[in-house]
Amino acid sequence: MAKQKIDKTNAARLLDKAKIQYELIPYEVDENDLAATHVAEQLGEDIATVFKTLILTGDRNGFLVCVVPGNHEVDLKAAARVSGNKKVEMLPMKELLPTTGYIRGGCSPIGMKKRFPTYIHTTCNDHPFIYISAGVRGLQIRIAPTDLVKFVNAEIAPISHEME
Repeated sequence: MAKQKIDKTNAARLLDKAKIQYELIPYEVDENDLAATHVAEQLGEDIATVFKTLILTGDRNGFLVCVVPGNHEVDLKAAARVSGNKKVEMLPMKELLPTTGYIRGGCSPIGMKKRFPTYIHTTCNDHPFIYISAGVRGLQIRIAPTDLVKFVNAEIAPISHEME
């Protein structure tokens, strides 16, 4: 059976241009379940390797990007602390597309409309590779965390904790 051709996303083209190794991995989208746990199940991967990209807004420094394992939730106090804000909150859903150029379930830390300060959870280094959104629903990028951190100029920080 012929391998289906996967259309490159903007995030993938940016990685190509930077000569960074990655792999595009498609998965079945469930519009009613955009959770990272669903993505991990579809990929047959450990949820700890499937990272989600969340956009927050700070009271002092504006927007910031938090990339955390799929079974974690952002620790707002920790995110505020590392980003130099007094407090941060999740960006309202309706502002996601105009701010980043991405939709919910397809938000990648690579290739947003603007570069925002980016923080990736410390556990990224526990894995030889992690998965992040390729910028559309149904497609993940498998990438070495060191390459991602360097490419998006991220800071590695303890910005989340496991969900109860």
